[in-house]
Amino acid sequence: MPMYQVKPVFGVDVKINLPTCMYKLQNIHAQGSASGCSEHALQNGGTEVDPAFRDLEARQDEIMRRLYELKAAVDGLAKTVTTPDADLDQTVTSLSQSPTAFRGTADLDSLLGKDLGALRDIVINANPARPPLTLLVLHAMLCHRYRVLSSVHVHSSLSGVPAQLLSCLGPRHTDSYVRQSFQLGFTLIWKDVPKLQMKFSIQNMCPIEGEANVARFLFRLIAPYPSDPTLATLVDSWVDTAFFQLAEGSAKERSAVLSALNSALGRDPWLAGPEFSLADIACYCCVLQTGPASSSPANVQRWLKACENLGHFGPAHPLLQ
Repeated sequence: MPMYQVKPVFGVDVKINLPTCMYKLQNIHAQGSASGCSEHALQNGGTEVDPAFRDLEARQDEIMRRLYELKAAVDGLAKTVTTPDADLDQTVTSLSQSPTAFRGTADLDSLLGKDLGALRDIVINANPARPPLTLLVLHAMLCHRYRVLSSVHVHSSLSGVPAQLLSCLGPRHTDSYVRQSFQLGFTLIWKDVPKLQMKFSIQNMCPIEGEANVARFLFRLIAPYPSDPTLATLVDSWVDTAFFQLAEGSAKERSAVLSALNSALGRDPWLAGPEFSLADIACYCCVLQTGPASSSPANVQRWLKACENLGHFGPAHPLLQ
């Protein structure tokens, strides 16, 4: 039995209306008059957007666009800032874009990986005493295939370079800071190095050394190598012959290579058969570097004129004078 009893304050039949939400806010996605908008309309809104919200959204889009540009610029510069090539004192940036003029195409995403927002930048260190004519020709061909942002730098290990080397990739472009509008970056750094080097992905790829190897890499961005193993081997053989015997060999070796070129060009219009290939690019540049075209055999002279008619070798001519 209880010690004492207290009468109930409320009767047992009292009903209490509990709230369904803590508080209500006006819908910011819709705008309507206070008299013509019901409670349901304030919560679920109409179709007209508040101008203040539109301004906020536009401001956020602009901020995100600027952040995207900054990220692309920083990612592109990382290839030089995180390497010994960061000390630069002269810069020339150019844009090149032309219609596709080379037979065969290649897909950048399949060759270099999917573009995740940063410009895919190819960085090349070259010695001005030995200008890489083959790479200048391949750069011009890349510009026929892709939208390329090109830049030329001078490393502090050099006191200066000739003016034609600073402009070898074309004039500076005013929109070079908008990096995300380009498909590929091509950065040439004149530096006192014993051998040409190329760096593409610092995290996933070691540097590529030698003009012949870099030329193979760049050419695959333009067109695939021959699917026939025999033709692919023939192309590689002529590329090695051009750089190791024509460009760096003795006078006797150069004479033997010119005779071999004359014999091969007597059978086919191009060095690797009926189609123009990397073998023709490499041998053309190395032949002209070794001496005047008038001293070459007849078939070689005819082949040199055929190469010039293609229009790819214009960037190499100023450096041969």
